Amino acid sequence: MVALQSHGSGIAAPMRSRLLYLSTLLMKSSLSIACWMVWLCWSGFAVRADEIYFPPQSGEWETVEPAAVGWDAAGLQKALDYAQSQRSTGVVVLYRGRILAEGNWQPREKDSGLLNRLLQRGASERGVEDVASAQKSVTSFLVGVAQEKGLLSLDDSVSKYLGESWAEGKPEEVRAIKIRHLLEMTSGLNEQLKVQHPAGSKWQYNTAAYAKTVDVLEKAAGMDRRQLTEKWLTGPIGMTDSTWIARRTGAANSFGFATTARDLARFGLLVAAEGHWGTQVVLADQKYLAAATHSSQRLNPFYGYLWWVNNDAFSAAARLQTPTAPADMFSAKGALGRRCYVVPSLDLVVTRLGNNPGNAAQFDARFWELLMAAAPKK
Repeated sequence: MVALQSHGSGIAAPMRSRLLYLSTLLMKSSLSIACWMVWLCWSGFAVRADEIYFPPQSGEWETVEPAAVGWDAAGLQKALDYAQSQRSTGVVVLYRGRILAEGNWQPREKDSGLLNRLLQRGASERGVEDVASAQKSVTSFLVGVAQEKGLLSLDDSVSKYLGESWAEGKPEEVRAIKIRHLLEMTSGLNEQLKVQHPAGSKWQYNTAAYAKTVDVLEKAAGMDRRQLTEKWLTGPIGMTDSTWIARRTGAANSFGFATTARDLARFGLLVAAEGHWGTQVVLADQKYLAAATHSSQRLNPFYGYLWWVNNDAFSAAARLQTPTAPADMFSAKGALGRRCYVVPSLDLVVTRLGNNPGNAAQFDARFWELLMAAAPKK
């Protein structure tokens, strides 16, 4: 994780904001001392901004030889071979921004489910795919930008932007649903957008409710999703093969986010760099990013603000969603095993596109078992 130098203090500004956020969480929620110490340990791995490489918008993306940074090349190849065997079409592994390992494969002809989401070849000649619910983490970042610009607040009622008819229930129940509830998946709505529980009282993964988050963004920004995403995210960091696309009618979310494994890696690198891209500050609100990528509530401690987090921050004992992966990993996850993993303690960003590996949780576990076997030994 990048540690930008602060002014007037010996602690980098992003690290100070993370300390403030997690110390507040510790006081409010009895965050376990063990988890607190784990977090402090990975904070110690923070690197300077000038040690991170940010790829240019065009031209070659620099690579790094695994042996030069302590990784085992043969072990990385085993991880790539496994990913290929599990119907992947693209895997990118970044170490401090440079490509540590990469694989690109043609989809199998029988992978009809993937072909429905495989849109075209991008300018980079790599496959552009609708990454399904991995888009949610992109939206999370955009909400942070909108809040930083003063266009909305997480504590605003969704009804402020969409009116009171956007969900079905008593007016006071609908008004009680805040933007943060959409980010946490605690809106209390069912998939038909009917109030079933008081906002904030139950965690339920709900794509139909999530989709309203982007509607809020459009209303608050006065731009459509393509315009605001290009202006606030894809344009500044060179995600030239990424855009929103219309899906077939009847889907819970009528828009998909289409991207490549490399473009998705750019997004992961931006978040790993705490909203910075070279000399640009795309999102300065470190407290928001820290909150988004850590446990946001107790109802499902493996969920932040539209990000999946590996560590249960509220458990007294270590409890990981993917036990073979580092505790500090957080991920954008979509159907068919679409992934963008960020691991601050290893200065690592990993993306995976392709078809359903069969059991996505088992894929995560085995893939990370292989990656960690190739990682530097401390």
